[in-house]
Amino acid sequence: MDSMATRFLGILIALAAAFADVEATATEHRPPNFILIYADDLGYGDLGCYGNTEIATPNLDRMAAEGLRFTSFYSCSPVCTPSRAGLLTGRYPIRSGLTHVLFPYSKTGIEDSEITLAEALKEKGYATACVGKWHLGHLPEFLPTQHGFDQYYGIPYSNDMHVAERGDPPLPLMRGTEIIEQPADQDTLTRRYTEESIRFITENRDRPFFLYLPHTMVHVPLHVSPEFAGKSKRGLYGDAVEEVDWSVGRILTALRELGLEENTLVIFTSDNGPWLIKKEHGGVAGPLRNGKGTVFEGGVREPCVVRWPGKIKAGTVTHEAAMNVDLFPTFVALAGGTVTGDRAPDGKDISPVFFGTGKRADQEFFFYHGSELRAHRSGPWKYYRPFKETVKEKELEHPEMLFNLEADLSETTNLADKQPEIAARLAGEMTEFEKGLGAVPESKR
Repeated sequence: MDSMATRFLGILIALAAAFADVEATATEHRPPNFILIYADDLGYGDLGCYGNTEIATPNLDRMAAEGLRFTSFYSCSPVCTPSRAGLLTGRYPIRSGLTHVLFPYSKTGIEDSEITLAEALKEKGYATACVGKWHLGHLPEFLPTQHGFDQYYGIPYSNDMHVAERGDPPLPLMRGTEIIEQPADQDTLTRRYTEESIRFITENRDRPFFLYLPHTMVHVPLHVSPEFAGKSKRGLYGDAVEEVDWSVGRILTALRELGLEENTLVIFTSDNGPWLIKKEHGGVAGPLRNGKGTVFEGGVREPCVVRWPGKIKAGTVTHEAAMNVDLFPTFVALAGGTVTGDRAPDGKDISPVFFGTGKRADQEFFFYHGSELRAHRSGPWKYYRPFKETVKEKELEHPEMLFNLEADLSETTNLADKQPEIAARLAGEMTEFEKGLGAVPESKR
């Protein structure tokens, strides 16, 4: 090779190296991608990494082994709609009026005045998609594409809301604002959600993206693809959980194949606790008291695993308490943004917990059932005001209760009489919180 050719080859190699450095630098300084996977009605004790021995969840177990597992992660509500409202606004549902479950006959939904996580991230240049169950209003003005999501594919409410006697329409599957299948074939929903999610990730691999994947499963009626039917030791419920686990594995594999693993924060959690009255078609809360529809620990404490290779230390378990409203300010902070004004979130930036560099700003959490504030956690203590609830058509009266969750995770020993000062302090904090809310909107139904 003559000297000119040698010099030319050297120039080409230098240019290629320079372009590679530029691309690596651009990727290094690009804000992280976010994938938030939200199961429905999944119990605290339903995953292998939380002690389940009957349901195989190898992908979620691996995700926990490669990242962080919370033992004390909460939903702000024990039912669907308010839980999702809190998640996507970072605010307690009482502030948005989304305190009750919406139905196909509901005429209300999330208001334009609310700032969603998708809207906040779009301000920072993110591509956004919602794939799965929405449940914040099914009319056009309430759908995801009107609230910060570039794309939507899924069902607009719970998969059991097709009761002909009530006047419900057949369950719709939507793309954007259009119904593309009615009734939706639920056997293939989890698989199709997964394919849609991977398509979005692939199409947006060269820019920051936010994928919100609220699975329809494992809400009843339970459905699975033929490949998963009859595979679990836990019956159809276990089959459905195992297919959700498969979905997580497919998404993690896609990230690795696209070279996106080290710049993508993936979180898996659930909207509320298990629907215990469904028995074998519902999940389990493990050691926790009660389940969905109650603000006892079984209704609001959720499994939560977080993975970000190179940023979050593998195999970490944290006992720090956190809540789904914290994910809004955490994602926005990691994206380099801020949200202020009258829509500032109640949640706190918990990225220091992820990275093992600090704690949540406080350990104060408030729990509503509908529009009624019933419980408050402060540090290890959880306090319940006296309240009534209907269980199996019987009205139960609960007295004032106080539990030390560090010593009594199952909430079996009421210490309100033995620790009156602590009970009075937490009761007073609940009153002060309510006063600080000011005027709140009427509850939407």
